[in-house]
Amino acid sequence: MRPIEEIVALSPVIPVVVLDAPQDAVPLAQALLAGGIGVIEITLRTPQALAAAAAIARSGLDIALGIGSVLDDRQLAAARDAGADFVVTPGTPPMLAQALAQARKADGLPALPGAATASEMLALRSLGFSHLKFFPAEPAGGAAYLKAMAGPLPDLRFCPTGGIDLAKAKSYLALPNVPCVGGSWLVPESAIRARDWASIAANAAETLAALR
Repeated sequence: MRPIEEIVALSPVIPVVVLDAPQDAVPLAQALLAGGIGVIEITLRTPQALAAAAAIARSGLDIALGIGSVLDDRQLAAARDAGADFVVTPGTPPMLAQALAQARKADGLPALPGAATASEMLALRSLGFSHLKFFPAEPAGGAAYLKAMAGPLPDLRFCPTGGIDLAKAKSYLALPNVPCVGGSWLVPESAIRARDWASIAANAAETLAALR
């Protein structure tokens, strides 16, 4: 598996996706790749999310598959079995943090564990996690909060997610401790429902051009 350092370097933005239909998963991943984005996060917010993620894993596409909104060790195991290249949590209570650390040790499964406070960040750092999801980014303090964290926690890197659009992404990516952001604006639900893969590919390309 790719280490988390390589995954977060694949794109300045990780598309965060909610999918209801597994048959849409591979065309969506193909559209993102066509637009230059080689990473995707499928969130466990629908009954068909794991099936959608598994379809991407089986497709052989060269895209890093993240499975997000992982809440417990049962979902962690299901994400691993579905073929996740990495997992993402919205928050990380101690038992889940230990399960993530064990999965990393046993299977090499990378993770972006979620944290919103300095105490949570320190707890995850003590378990060896160097890259964290900052969530919910805007309500939790935004770019100013992560800028403040760069002083006492200079070795941590963050993928802020939650309330971020293209304009806000630029302020986060200007920080030395933010290699990427997570966002859903790249893949609007309306475009997925319409199966408008061309517009998603174009949006991905335009977003990359704006952020690089």
